[in-house]
Amino acid sequence: MAGLRSLDLLAAIVIIGSLAGLAFVLREERIAGGAVAIDGDTLVMDGRRIRLRGMDAPELAQTCRRDAQVWRCGEEARAALRALIANRTVDCAPKGRDRYERVLAICGVDGTDVGAELVRRGLAVSFGAYLDEEREARAARRGVWAGPFETPQAWRRRHEGEGRT
Repeated sequence: MAGLRSLDLLAAIVIIGSLAGLAFVLREERIAGGAVAIDGDTLVMDGRRIRLRGMDAPELAQTCRRDAQVWRCGEEARAALRALIANRTVDCAPKGRDRYERVLAICGVDGTDVGAELVRRGLAVSFGAYLDEEREARAARRGVWAGPFETPQAWRRRHEGEGRT
C-alpha cells in the first residue's frame, strides 16, 4: 500500500511537471495575424499588447530635430510601423514580458524583422539588439540621427507621470 502511494505521488509530480512545462511552451508559442501599431514599438494583436524587443522608438509626443527643424519623430515611428504591417500577417516570437505585462517579441512581416527595419531607418534606437542597423542609420544620418535628439528612455524619464502608451 505504501509503495502504491509513492507511485501515485510520483505520477502526480510527473503530471504536474508536464503541465507546467506545457504551460511554458504555450506561453512562448508564436503569435501571428493582423496587428495594429499603437506607437513605434508597440502592437496590439489578438487582444494582446506586444512590445517589440531589442529596440526603443520615440514616444508618440516626442519631437526631434533635423536640419534645424523640429519634427514629430514619435508619430513618424508609428506611421512607419503601421506602413510595415499594413494588411499583412505579422509573425511574432514571444521572449517574455516587460514590467507592464506586455508580451516582448521579435516580430516580422514577409521575412522582414520590423524592429531591425525601424532601427535601420533611424526611427528607433538599439535596446539590446540591432547594433549593426543602428550603426548604419547613424552613419547615414537617418531619422533621429539627422540631428540632436533625446533617447526615448531619457525622454520618458523626463516626462514620467504625464501618461503615455
